[in-house]
Amino acid sequence: PGRGEYHSFFPKEGYFACRACALPLYSSTSKIKDCGWDAFDKCYYTDENCHVGVQFDGGGIEIICNGCGSHLGHVFYGEGMTAKNTRHCVNSISMKFIPAGETPPAKIIISAK
Repeated sequence: PGRGEYHSFFPKEGYFACRACALPLYSSTSKIKDCGWDAFDKCYYTDENCHVGVQFDGGGIEIICNGCGSHLGHVFYGEGMTAKNTRHCVNSISMKFIPAGETPPAKIIISAK
């Protein structure tokens, strides 16, 4: 917690895309502050671009990209952190920020640091 690539990054315009297939996942305006993880309160297009899968032992439910099937993170319900009462905790390695007005590449390549 607190060390993800976008943990302290709160842009006003743009979106976060799947790093594997470039499908838009989350609007920058849906990013949750004070979470400890890169977290959002809803998917970019409701649930068209990502869906929830199977519940895991930690209480969350897996989030999967609808474009390529990649694991994105986990969603938690009923915590009271947002008005929507939903928190999508997304692994920062699974997404890439695309500034407003920029066209994402056809595929985003993961680079080793």
